[in-house]
Amino acid sequence: MHQTQRETDGFATEIPSKNYKEEEDEDEDEDEEDDDVVAESQVLDSSYDYKGRIPLRSSTGSWKASCFIIAIEFSERLSYFGIATNMITYMTKVMHQDLKTAANSVNIWTGVTTVMPLLGGFLADAYTGRYFMILFSAVLYVLGLALFTMTQYIPSLKPCSTTPNSCEHVSKVHEVVFFIAAYLVALATGGHKPCLESFGADQFDDNHSEERKQKMSFFNWWNIALCSGLFFGVTLIVYLQDYVSWGVGFCILTVTMGATVLIFVLGRPVYRYRIARGSPLTPLLRVFVAAVAKRNLHCPSDSSLLYEVPNSEKLQGRLLGHTNRLRFLDKAAIMEESEYNNGAWKENQSQWRLATLTQVEELKLIITMIPIWLTCLVFGLGIAQGSTFFIKQGGEMDRKIFKHFEIPAASVYTLTSVGMIASVALYDKVLLPYLRKVTGNERGINILTRISIGMVILIISMIISALVERKRLNMSLQGKIISVFWLVPQFLLIGIGDGFSLVGMQEYFYEQVPDSMRSLGLAFYLSVIGVGSFLSTLLITIVDCVTGMKGGERWIGKDLNHSRLDYFYWLLVIIIVLNMCVFVFLAKNYRYKNVHRSVAVGDSSNGENRVELASV
Repeated sequence: MHQTQRETDGFATEIPSKNYKEEEDEDEDEDEEDDDVVAESQVLDSSYDYKGRIPLRSSTGSWKASCFIIAIEFSERLSYFGIATNMITYMTKVMHQDLKTAANSVNIWTGVTTVMPLLGGFLADAYTGRYFMILFSAVLYVLGLALFTMTQYIPSLKPCSTTPNSCEHVSKVHEVVFFIAAYLVALATGGHKPCLESFGADQFDDNHSEERKQKMSFFNWWNIALCSGLFFGVTLIVYLQDYVSWGVGFCILTVTMGATVLIFVLGRPVYRYRIARGSPLTPLLRVFVAAVAKRNLHCPSDSSLLYEVPNSEKLQGRLLGHTNRLRFLDKAAIMEESEYNNGAWKENQSQWRLATLTQVEELKLIITMIPIWLTCLVFGLGIAQGSTFFIKQGGEMDRKIFKHFEIPAASVYTLTSVGMIASVALYDKVLLPYLRKVTGNERGINILTRISIGMVILIISMIISALVERKRLNMSLQGKIISVFWLVPQFLLIGIGDGFSLVGMQEYFYEQVPDSMRSLGLAFYLSVIGVGSFLSTLLITIVDCVTGMKGGERWIGKDLNHSRLDYFYWLLVIIIVLNMCVFVFLAKNYRYKNVHRSVAVGDSSNGENRVELASV
């Protein structure tokens, strides 16, 4: 029986010849129906199951797999915020560092914690795969938490050898072991954060409309789990650290993290995995080399003349549509006459001489992403204040809720999680369905618009912070202490802003990078917060030096009552507003990724596979 073959997203669909007998037509229809059933039941997006087979849609991925992944994310965020939000308190009260030194120590540790994912994401995408990187990082995480616990119970590692609670000079051994434990957690976070979230997003098939919508909700509910971990970390754990003992708090974190690692391993049979195919940066470098080698060639006006491999031959990821930006790079995909042999395409062409159109577009994506990343750094600079100066403000206020109950200063930070949970849940359940109907866009609003809304809210939060700090200083000069509830607006607004900007950044850096770089993409998102912390440290140092020149009043003194933190906040407002203007300009001129999307059989109204061009 004569028939032609068409490759569609990794499987063959049989196309009957025109001159068939009636009986053969019926047999062919039955074969096509069988192919449709197979295609709908299998996930054909280059993923595989734990036995190395094509995964079945009914038994792998989607929410059934994401639940295990979200569980370990809750535990990791519980541990991270249980340490990070109270670290400045530990350094000032237990280790007796001054305010400036403690703030810089926390900012440097936070910076390392959120920049290390660049290394972890690269290694996962290139060599180890996301699942094994997550397991390795989880083991490091448990070791770091166990070391924190030992510094509180092993006599030789305790901060003080003479008194059980505090001493004038902390022991050097304790200081060294404490920082080893802290940077073990930072190293573990480097592999955990970019891989776990991208591994969770990998459980949803982009070629299936229902799973594609579920993935958009996944990022929202991921952040609700994150904020839940934050909530309990800065309330329950911080309370135990401040009013019971630091050892009890660290011990609970160690046990919880260990238990959720086991839960994560139990989900192994239902996960969808991706193969690590070597450095994702090498193809990008090849594009640049090929473009330079062909710099004297003229770019064709018709993009169909540029070289591209069929979708069936692409091992991983999706084909991208051509864009007119950075046309110089298109030269890397020009096919020269010397690359043909008697009218036929020569095989085994040098990859450093010729690139595919998709590889060219992937390099364009990275280049156009750099200005967006740079402008997002200032947002990271703003939110870095929430875990340092905002908490120290709370420490100088009246924190009594009832007559005999005083909340820890770091627990005020829980208001950011309340604000973020509220904004994300409202957006996902109320605003998103409405915006989808109004705009016809699956996302409701585009990603960069969502980020810019969060930036506006951050500016409002910084203005309120400056006004509240001025009020606190004026009252302290009169010998009065104002209530910690004055901080509620600024913490809530930072959380609400995070619900727009941080979630938007997660989607942006996951979706807009090449498919082979998604762990690294989320590492770029995390580096926004990390580099923002480094910038905060740099800005504090510069402000301290400049304001202290010629014996002037330093804006950041030995404590808050001898500082002018309100001036520092106003400086941040000016910086963020100027940065916001640049970001809006970039967002208006940004072109989103154009994907040749193969739509799953069950996703199509006529029961067939089709290919469509979509911006994501």
